[in-house]
Amino acid sequence: MKLSRRTSWFLTVFGVWSWIIWVTFAKNLWQDSGGQAFTGGDHSRPTAFFWIHLALAVTSFLLGTLVGLVGLRGLRAFRRQRLPGLPL
Repeated sequence: MKLSRRTSWFLTVFGVWSWIIWVTFAKNLWQDSGGQAFTGGDHSRPTAFFWIHLALAVTSFLLGTLVGLVGLRGLRAFRRQRLPGLPL
């Protein structure tokens, strides 16, 4: 499959965006002071809310990383096509 340059850039930017959004989400989840993520306010007893949202964040982070890597591969292929004699 051949990706256009525009699509490759979109996928790469989406991957970077996923890193920013989901890492921030996980940090905020860990620092929850509202009592939803941890019972009793300490980090020794996580709730189901914590585990579900952590799984969501990790899954989305991994999928975003894979999408970003597909975009990077598309950009590298486009560059290789434009500059056939240069090593990458």
